[in-house]
Amino acid sequence: MASTLFGDCSTSSAARLLPLHRHTTISLLFRRLLPQSLPRQLGPSRTPTSLRALSFPYSTSSSPSPAPPAVASLAGEASATVIDGKAVAKKIRDEISAEILGMKEATGVVPGLAVILVGDRAESATYVRNKKKACGHVGINSFEVHLPANSSEEEVLKYISEFNADPNVHGILVQLPLPSHMNEQNVLNAVSMEKDVDGFHPLNIGQLAMRDREPLFVPCTPKGCMELLHRYGVNIKGKRAVVIGRSNIVGMPAALLLQREDATISIVHSRTSSPEEITRQADIVIAAVGQANMLRGNWIKPGAVVIDVGINRVEDPTSPRGYKLVGDVCYEEVCKVASAITPVPGGVGPMTIAMLLSNTLASAKRIHNFH
Repeated sequence: MASTLFGDCSTSSAARLLPLHRHTTISLLFRRLLPQSLPRQLGPSRTPTSLRALSFPYSTSSSPSPAPPAVASLAGEASATVIDGKAVAKKIRDEISAEILGMKEATGVVPGLAVILVGDRAESATYVRNKKKACGHVGINSFEVHLPANSSEEEVLKYISEFNADPNVHGILVQLPLPSHMNEQNVLNAVSMEKDVDGFHPLNIGQLAMRDREPLFVPCTPKGCMELLHRYGVNIKGKRAVVIGRSNIVGMPAALLLQREDATISIVHSRTSSPEEITRQADIVIAAVGQANMLRGNWIKPGAVVIDVGINRVEDPTSPRGYKLVGDVCYEEVCKVASAITPVPGGVGPMTIAMLLSNTLASAKRIHNFH
């Protein structure tokens, strides 16, 4: 994709892109109930809208739409419903907490999640803290191993082997990225398929890719994207969907999940010609490439539903931190064209951790045959 297409849509002329810090793993087996509380609607001049009244007017046509008007001519208030991932994640955590309490009372078993962190990357440490905190809120026991960056791959594999054998551990997560001297594939493959709550084991991915097979776990971020679509009542069957990005963590499994629900899928990536034309045909768009504000308003079919996975830092001199977080989607433009959109922050991010908790509970229930 030509880099000239991916400019900054910030209203601040001083805004510049800072080095990207991907947060796709920060790191739907539950009832598809909508949150009972009103979500906090984000964006310009939004008023709260009940989640119980989310029948979007997004297009049901599967034929390509003509190009929308130039962004400069888009006027008026944002019309898109804001998909509040923070509210949905809280609802899911409450459901998980209730299930864990019931399981503990019935069997005495408490789900356990082990996290292995290698090195001193500040962001990785923050992600692990957030996951540990979330475990505490729902009643999952957490086990943590923090190794120095110069640790050997064999040391990491030793801890994985111990957690694989530990009956108190039902899920194992290796925080990525690993130091460059380690073979990420070897490490992830060492995690037992039955405890692979990140959904990265090749056998789980392989089951996801095959018809009439069911993986034990689905990667947390794409699973969270699908859960948002479900809980907001977005019809997937027969729709055209475009996934922007083809990573093993988000893009590829997201496309497989959409295909499993009978969407017609296109994947746009760095070698795709005319990506905006392909994206403009989609009823559902999932953007996961790690390029700030890449997806512009004139890429979007009017009425499409847009899920923004990206988390990128953009310099912002008006912020006390000196930067702000934005997605891969130019929110200010796309919210005027789409029927529904996830904000950044507050969209997919909270759902990723909620799905990790969901996977851990599901693993404990499977291992102990609790229904």
